[in-house]
Amino acid sequence: MENLFKPLKKLKLESFNNLTKTLSFNIYDICYAPSETARKEYISYIDEVYNAQRLTQILTEVSQIIGANILNIAHQDYDPQGASVTMLISELPIQEEPLNPEAPGPIPEGSKTRTAQNNDGPLKDSVVAHLDKSHITVHTYPEEHPDNGIATFRADIDVSTCGRISPLRALNYLIHSFDSDIVIIDYRVRGFTRDVKGVKHYIDHKINSIQNFVDKNTLSRYQAIDVNVYQENIFHTKMALKDYRLDNYLFGAKEVELNPQDVKVINQRLRHEMSEIFYGTNMVRIG
Repeated sequence: MENLFKPLKKLKLESFNNLTKTLSFNIYDICYAPSETARKEYISYIDEVYNAQRLTQILTEVSQIIGANILNIAHQDYDPQGASVTMLISELPIQEEPLNPEAPGPIPEGSKTRTAQNNDGPLKDSVVAHLDKSHITVHTYPEEHPDNGIATFRADIDVSTCGRISPLRALNYLIHSFDSDIVIIDYRVRGFTRDVKGVKHYIDHKINSIQNFVDKNTLSRYQAIDVNVYQENIFHTKMALKDYRLDNYLFGAKEVELNPQDVKVINQRLRHEMSEIFYGTNMVRIG
């Protein structure tokens, strides 16, 4: 195993870089919608905010960030809700091997956190983008609790690249684009490439933690933990939002309209939902 904690020298490869780098993460968006009408309004709202056009814009920016050229785009919005987008893209010509530093990538211009704006969340849809032998996919899933008003939207996002470009470059941008309560991230490098001496290399860049690819301001808002298997080039990080404003999680209601007991119960339900998702286990229900 190569030492991941020392900077890797620029590799001179025998031929094509055959390493496959895959970034997979689940993003969860949670809200409280106490009535069926409120839940329908919430779904309609996010369906409008994250339609096929908006998702196409996000994937277009991701493609530019990681150094991919878009060859073709097809997209479709569905009735009553949902959308799908397919992109065919190829790797842009690269004059020299990128350094892929262990540092945060760019974030959206004018990006705001959820603590300063209304509920944002992904809609029920699918997005697929092909990068030669690589791909970008986004699938989102709505779900709601049958009787306690909690609604959860999950987005599954995969960025898989083959060659010199790294999907970690797009991580910062995607986290800010979806602005979520829980983020669960996996990164793995598969296969190997050979240098001019015929020596196999199982990774071509330094990585100690996925957290190092998230900007400090964003990371400070989350509780984050790692579970890494360095010898297998497998990295896992999950993040849970530390603090929030209740009004940003209410749909069809405002905090000032609620009595203190209702505020307490709703906060308990929101925290309970976040904890179960973050730890991946069912807990004793409160409220």
